[in-house]
Amino acid sequence: MFHVEKMEVDDFLFAVQLADTMNWNMTPVDFEFMTKLEPDGCFVLFHDQERAGIATSISFGKAGWFGNLVVKKEFRREGAGNLLTRHAIGCLKNKGVETIGLYAYPHLVNFYERLGFESDIDFAVVTGKATVSPIKDRLKEATNLEVPEIIDFDRQCFGANRQKLLEAILLESGNLCFISTENSKITGYVAAKVHGKTAEVGPLICHANHEETAVLLLDTVLSRLNGVEVFMYIPKKEAELLNMLTKVGFKEDFCVVRMFLGSPVAKNCICTAESLERG
Repeated sequence: MFHVEKMEVDDFLFAVQLADTMNWNMTPVDFEFMTKLEPDGCFVLFHDQERAGIATSISFGKAGWFGNLVVKKEFRREGAGNLLTRHAIGCLKNKGVETIGLYAYPHLVNFYERLGFESDIDFAVVTGKATVSPIKDRLKEATNLEVPEIIDFDRQCFGANRQKLLEAILLESGNLCFISTENSKITGYVAAKVHGKTAEVGPLICHANHEETAVLLLDTVLSRLNGVEVFMYIPKKEAELLNMLTKVGFKEDFCVVRMFLGSPVAKNCICTAESLERG
């Protein structure tokens, strides 16, 4: 008999081991971060007393995101993934979430469609070692005083209040954030989570049709990450960003499909993902 329980600290090692079977390269710190952001949004699936799967989710007011989902091989095709996903969806809706987003591997699109999700756009997962030279027209590095304005700009563009996520990233020592401005108003920003010799770049947000701004933001942050292995999640429709990355040696690792249950968010802006787990 399957049942779902809230993820606890004692479950982190199991979660990492299960994530390793998918080559996700996650650590207990990743699950600690998720459970701090959304204490009631991370789950473990049990078959009787045996741990059988995990799922994560996060709420941003009226919008939410469904993240990691993985079930042990021996329990797949028995309704385990369906149960775990429906449980997470129910918990998000109980928090007042009206739209739920996720990134799906192409072979799982049909699975999520059966749960009511609809495909939006494709994203490329891009990796490479940053080798961008410092640029003359460097954008301003954000300070803690500018974090509230960045959060407000993100809310207007993304369509949901990601304050708890962005504060956790932007106020963390060692992470990076650069902003573009016009008449003292923010017109775009990019953040990077730095972990030693690896980094995740994102989110990058700016107004639609401001491709030059997006490229400059990306160029600026990469120039500070020379020698670091970088991971990014870029909409395939953003050809100028992808062309710029190709020119400096980045390659597409795989692709995912952004899907929504409810009205889509982040529709009228250039928006790279913060992560595959949290949108």
